[in-house]
Amino acid sequence: MLIEVKVPLLSESVAEATLLSWHKKQGEYVQRDENLIDIETDKVILELPSPGAGVITKIIKNDGATVASNEVIATIDTNAKPAAAASPATGAKPQAVKRNEPVLMPAAKKLVAESKLDAAEISGSGRGGRITKADVLSHQETLRQPAAKISEPSPVNVSVMPGDRPEQRVPMTRLRARIAERLVQSQHAAAILTTFNEVNMQPVIELRNRYKEKFEKEHGIKLGFMSFFVKAAVAALKKFPIVNASIDGNDIVYHGYFDIGIAVSSSRGLVVPIIRNADQLSLAEIEKQIADFSNRAQEGKLSIEELTGGTFSISNGGVFGSMLSTPIINPPQSAILGIHLTKERPVVENSQIVIRPMNYLALSYDHRIIDGREAVLSLVAIKEGLEDPARLLLEI
Repeated sequence: MLIEVKVPLLSESVAEATLLSWHKKQGEYVQRDENLIDIETDKVILELPSPGAGVITKIIKNDGATVASNEVIATIDTNAKPAAAASPATGAKPQAVKRNEPVLMPAAKKLVAESKLDAAEISGSGRGGRITKADVLSHQETLRQPAAKISEPSPVNVSVMPGDRPEQRVPMTRLRARIAERLVQSQHAAAILTTFNEVNMQPVIELRNRYKEKFEKEHGIKLGFMSFFVKAAVAALKKFPIVNASIDGNDIVYHGYFDIGIAVSSSRGLVVPIIRNADQLSLAEIEKQIADFSNRAQEGKLSIEELTGGTFSISNGGVFGSMLSTPIINPPQSAILGIHLTKERPVVENSQIVIRPMNYLALSYDHRIIDGREAVLSLVAIKEGLEDPARLLLEI
């Protein structure tokens, strides 16, 4: 039976995708659920598993082609058998089909090749036993090999370019092009204004230091700072619902739920996975989701659904050392919180100069629907929640 290989259904916000690289050639045998090709959307890289076992009779769309949802890109004959042995006259040996060959994620496959490892010795923790980059790194530690940080190489190596004034033209990835498009759209469509404040992180730091060991033992996850920022943001959004709203034509849409986008940097670019119903989650649940998003972003394993929607976003430039910035709104949202590097600074308390770990907060908002009063007061509410974490637990 001849079956069609189709592009999976993309979300409404994703019109098209790009075929990255076929893992099989025309005429080769493929197992059911074996990864045929990696497909890049403007948000994630998807694996396309084979819908059945058989021989690839035709590849309709080649590497680099632009495709849409449900578009046919190849056909598979499920009645065909693996290539037969060569005739005795050639002296060639039959080619065995590797039925149990491990399936590697793209980043894992690259790392295995670079490190000259045997993939058969690595246990896969991904879907269907797929081997992830984290699995490879864990295997390296088991073998007591140098656990150097693996990073994606830059596509441009300036040092080897010829000439006195060298240049190299590199096409944008679909994700980078989409990021550029959305940022320009945000700047052109919204009346963006940013308000600032500073927050004394001493209470949160003391609370974290006091309970972090018990917290990790109880919940199996480290207690970070981002969960406190999420809780403080949700508390402020409840007090000022306009900051959690969005514009749809001439209407203002007020959201009775709190889906918080967390900006995560990956080797492919910036992605913003969504913590759904953040107001209903504990600190531990928020920390687990953030850790999971961060790990899967590096592997390109975030789903389109996890990157779609959101009513408010948080961007943490402090992890890179940023002291101050004006974050750009992620449309159709109307506001975004930027947090920065916490640094000890002299401040005045009760007419005395003291040293405190201070963090500058920046709230960018769409002035078309959010007035300065609501923006400033919502940022003050975030500040108050962080400087007195008990307020977040008592919801006051």
